[in-house]
Amino acid sequence: MKKISMAALASVLAIGAASADFVAPAPAATENAKGGFVGGAETIVTVKQVNEMRDDVHVIMKGHIVQRTGGDTYLFEDATGSITVEIDDDDWRGQTVQPADTVKLYGEVDRGIFKTEIDVEYVEKL
Repeated sequence: MKKISMAALASVLAIGAASADFVAPAPAATENAKGGFVGGAETIVTVKQVNEMRDDVHVIMKGHIVQRTGGDTYLFEDATGSITVEIDDDDWRGQTVQPADTVKLYGEVDRGIFKTEIDVEYVEKL
């Protein structure tokens, strides 16, 4: 009888210890989940701030594309200055933008030895 009691006590302790760290899993996403808002507001940076940032930092900028400087490069301006941006054809996403249009540029700082540019991932016309 003593052996049975000890075995029962040992199994209760083992099960209790195993369940002590149990955390219920998060509910699985359903196929109908559409996503939505997560996190805080976007942080818009200025041309002046970009000129002080390190290479490969992801940025969001708001302003105007004022002219094409050649190939896939354009001059972007905001209230603090101007900077060269590189926008590939697919980054326009079918939008037509004029100098008077306000845009958001989502991209990455491309810091060179003599010049800092933005490699744009996509353009959002506002």
